[in-house]
Amino acid sequence: MQIHRGSAAELHGLVPDFSGRQAWVMEVDAPALVLGSTQTAELLDPTAVAAAGLDVVKRRSGGGAVLVDRDMLWVDLLIGRDDDLWRDDVGEAFGWVGDLWVDVLRSVGVDDAAVHTGALVAGEWGRTICFASLGPGEVRVGDAKVVGISQRRTRAGARFQCSVLCRPSEQSQSQLVDLFDLGPDDRAAARAALARHVAAVPVTRQEVLDSLADRLRDLGWERS
Repeated sequence: MQIHRGSAAELHGLVPDFSGRQAWVMEVDAPALVLGSTQTAELLDPTAVAAAGLDVVKRRSGGGAVLVDRDMLWVDLLIGRDDDLWRDDVGEAFGWVGDLWVDVLRSVGVDDAAVHTGALVAGEWGRTICFASLGPGEVRVGDAKVVGISQRRTRAGARFQCSVLCRPSEQSQSQLVDLFDLGPDDRAAARAALARHVAAVPVTRQEVLDSLADRLRDLGWERS
């Protein structure tokens, strides 16, 4: 496992070489609003973003916006195209990632963690805010997503960017609503959607990280 520290922009900009299986633990030095690859800053309320003191960053993988902070566990899992875990089908490619996170969470007492195996469930707000949707391979507890996963593929390999909500990160995700340029009715509807679909695991970021390290070691991933 490699630990990378820096701004959200710097961490998203890291270029992998896909030389074997790698796990990158990302530690941001300041909270940031991260937009999906198809989103633009025109969706945001610039006054609210400025008042919150957040950098706005765009990632190259898809999905909705995420508010990245120090309470969230952000890990990138990288595999080469020649890896046994590689799947040509983009949807199927998430399967092993979700299974890994379920094992990790169950080992720290989150016994009802489960992988979402169906199609994308976005609802009205899921394409705007990451944790209001549920995609293939992502992990839920009941109807609430606790692990978000996005994927970026190149000719050399795949990079799975994973976000685990550890308390109190669910509070920060709900604050995302205030950063978008929305009318009162839409803002209320978005808050209601997040209240239904966002939850945090009841353990600390470090507990989840330690469990992940143990599981990767059991699976034969090399430490760096």
